[in-house]
Amino acid sequence: MWRIKIFAQSLHHWFSREMLLAVALVSMSQIVLAQSNMAQPLAKDPALEARVMDIAKDLRCLVCQNETIAGSHADLAIDFRNQIQDQLEAGKSKNEIMQYMVDRYGDFVLYKPPVKSSTLVLWLGPFLLLILCMWTLWRFIKKQSKTKTVAVFSDQDLSQARAMLESKAYLKKDAE
Repeated sequence: MWRIKIFAQSLHHWFSREMLLAVALVSMSQIVLAQSNMAQPLAKDPALEARVMDIAKDLRCLVCQNETIAGSHADLAIDFRNQIQDQLEAGKSKNEIMQYMVDRYGDFVLYKPPVKSSTLVLWLGPFLLLILCMWTLWRFIKKQSKTKTVAVFSDQDLSQARAMLESKAYLKKDAE
């Protein structure tokens, strides 16, 4: 009997040590993977790299959608940064590059799209959805308050209920 107990304790100790080792290995591999995906400077010239990142911070990553291409590690964002660098090296200005991106990908590529008729839904949509939700909630509450009725008991009903409680007649009916 004592052998089984010792075996169980050693097995438990071995599994907990092995699990800890497995978790540590997985964590370390994730750290290494994350560091390998860090955005590498594209340009050898720091001034050019700063200009690339200045333009990239105003453009949305089409893969991530809630991140600029300056901060994204997606392959598409890296390609966009390479395109920006190539165009800057060709002598194009920031406005020309931004217009090229908008012409090619639409206003959605801009991290802060302009307010115009085609982007009105982007700007007003959240507010309209909030108003619709509030209106629906108001109607629901109003409907619920109309359907609730308060029961009104007469004095005779209340006296009968008191008499039943005092005589405990309801317990006899349940027992049958």
